[in-house]
Amino acid sequence: MGLTVHTAFNLRALRQPGNDPDEVGERVTVLLPVRNEAERVAPCLASLLDQIRVPYLEILVIDDGSTDGTVDVVRATAAGDPRVRMLSAGDPPEGWLGKPNACHAGARLASGSVLVFVDADVLFAPHALAAAVNLLRKSDLQLVSPYPRQLAGTAGERLVQPLLQWSWLTTLPLHKAENSPRASLSAANGQFLVVDTEIYRDSGGHAAPTVRGAVLDDIALLRSVKAAGGRGGVVDGTHLAVCRMYGDWAELRDGYTKSLWSAFGGRTGAGAVVAGLGVVYLVPPIAALTGSLTGFSGYLAGVIGRYLVAERTDGRSLPDALAHPASIGVFGWLVGRSVRASSRGELSWRGRSIDGGSARQPVFVPGASGASMAEHRTVTNQIFQGLHAEPDQLAAPDLRTEPDQPAEPDRPAVPDRPAVPDRPAVPDRPAVPDRPAEPDQSAEPDRPANSTESR
Repeated sequence: MGLTVHTAFNLRALRQPGNDPDEVGERVTVLLPVRNEAERVAPCLASLLDQIRVPYLEILVIDDGSTDGTVDVVRATAAGDPRVRMLSAGDPPEGWLGKPNACHAGARLASGSVLVFVDADVLFAPHALAAAVNLLRKSDLQLVSPYPRQLAGTAGERLVQPLLQWSWLTTLPLHKAENSPRASLSAANGQFLVVDTEIYRDSGGHAAPTVRGAVLDDIALLRSVKAAGGRGGVVDGTHLAVCRMYGDWAELRDGYTKSLWSAFGGRTGAGAVVAGLGVVYLVPPIAALTGSLTGFSGYLAGVIGRYLVAERTDGRSLPDALAHPASIGVFGWLVGRSVRASSRGELSWRGRSIDGGSARQPVFVPGASGASMAEHRTVTNQIFQGLHAEPDQLAAPDLRTEPDQPAEPDRPAVPDRPAVPDRPAVPDRPAVPDRPAEPDQSAEPDRPANSTESR
């Protein structure tokens, strides 16, 4: 019951980015590492190119040895947009994992005063970057990680994926965690991670010894930033981004096998966590089956906690919350499988040995290689119109947040910031339709109406 009460307090304390963010007056660099992402990178990149209120935007796509045509898809999707640059990370040096190496390669060339690390299986609402940067600056934090809404379609996904947000909302004291340098009070998600450039470089960034070879590089980066004097942690990204990490049970099983072994500090920590979860969430329902009222109360408390998290994060609350003990059981099995595979040296990802897994595995997001920019943007708009629906649901609300005013033509250079060498000026963005122009400002021509068809 105590954990459920703590969950309720955390839900009230959870920082939430605004839906009507101010225009960002500083340069923002998005870093998108990719490795064999040809089937999913186009919708992600298209959603980044459609960002509003970020006039000084740079997008660096860092290829990590792709062999499936990812680079061609990126170039086709960018369609010559000067905000996008394609880089090559090269092979990771000894002691590095592929993703930290790619992120480091991009960060070295980034010109923004804010760095935004994203994954290719994430789709972003048009105001996502502006809202996240506004929260970073106005809350006086140096790192924020807006946790995207996690889509779950299959039965296996519905059992396991809700535990992602539930875990830190149930166990982590959020405000204390933002300020504490303790490693155990750190939670972040590399799907969407925003960090001040100065503290990133002061901390060593992805080149820091504790980050470059870390399986969970997102959490390792947060810990490194805190050690350098920064503050930060997870915030609510439910209305900013959406991610379906795994398309079926096999992908989910193999993905968690590659990463869970490293989440608890080794075998002893993993065993302690699984045992603790079993005592709190498996013993009570078993006791309830024997007629124990205490057991039933314990089961009900777990269900309520799961329900509250699902309601706040737009997940499936009922009947899924009733199966919370089954979720814990499956999770425990996945942890055991991951620990065994790690101890046997059996873990690899896309042909590259990772000596224990990768913190983030790419997954299915609708998209087709070689499609036009307009087609990819149509897919993005369709998905965001159904952002609050699970994969098998239709007719969900459009979450596109319109700006207060149309885009201004001929923006000047960022004050007091040098221009990026050999980079043409950021092109004018068309105004958002059906919004009146501010006084003395001329609106750009309206963009074609977005498709209202849900995917």
